[in-house]
Amino acid sequence: MASPITITVARHTASEVTLDKLSQRALDIFHEVEEACTRFTPSSPLMRANETPTRWHRVPRVLFVALQEAYAAYQRTQGVFDPRVLSDLVALGYDASLRFGSSDLPLVVRDDVETSRELWQPRFRAHKKGVWLGEAVELGGIGKGLAVRWASEVLATQLGEYLVEAGGDCYLAGCAPDGDAWRVGVEDPLGGDLPLAVLSVSDRAVATSSVRIRHWRVGEQPVHHLIDPRTRRSGGDGLAAVTVVGSDPADAEVDAKTLFLAGRENIANAALAQETAALWCDVEGRVNVSPTMRPYLCWERA
Repeated sequence: MASPITITVARHTASEVTLDKLSQRALDIFHEVEEACTRFTPSSPLMRANETPTRWHRVPRVLFVALQEAYAAYQRTQGVFDPRVLSDLVALGYDASLRFGSSDLPLVVRDDVETSRELWQPRFRAHKKGVWLGEAVELGGIGKGLAVRWASEVLATQLGEYLVEAGGDCYLAGCAPDGDAWRVGVEDPLGGDLPLAVLSVSDRAVATSSVRIRHWRVGEQPVHHLIDPRTRRSGGDGLAAVTVVGSDPADAEVDAKTLFLAGRENIANAALAQETAALWCDVEGRVNVSPTMRPYLCWERA
């Protein structure tokens, strides 16, 4: 998943043997999700289904459920979250060969990109774990959120206090080892030494959509990996990052992305309408929060 994975528990909550076994089972979830859902390995179950999306494919259970979750998110957000952005990412150079921070890519962004597309209507056969995608998809962000969710569920079978974190997406159960709520620093997407804020959370997920790392230039045009399915271009005009607090890691990941795609001018209204606890930073370093994020703030950068 191109990100470190961290599991933190208080040792007094269980025996050392139990902690080792639980932690390994939780880490195994991440490996299973990556093997099934990665788009960077041509032989992965996802990419085999993507090769012929208008045919039925029998897939591993983890991929089957991930695709169902992606479709549910597509429906919940009325298409603002749409995993059918794979071809758009590849067209911008974000494939297995892309090196962030390298020289500008010698590609030309087409002006005649077709933006209109039909509704996504994948089909599922639960008894056979069969999927019919219709179009190729990618599951990067929501896949990571689901891995955090499922790893958390493993730990929750025997623990009440733990943290699971993967590349900025995390779930924080119970209390931190010091007995207080967990503290989560919100990274400055513009590279500052101090966080934008510190959140105090318990039994909540935190997810961030940011262009701090995954941004590059295609010819003269700056681009990033957060594609707006309505334009099929990099979206979120004027924003650098959005952080969301929610009850579920995968849902928080989806909400962070869809709010990012609202752009600087519309994100406040979107967060208010959805009653989402959100904090966002624009490209000029200005930070704002939604009313429902206020209770989670324990420190804000001046």
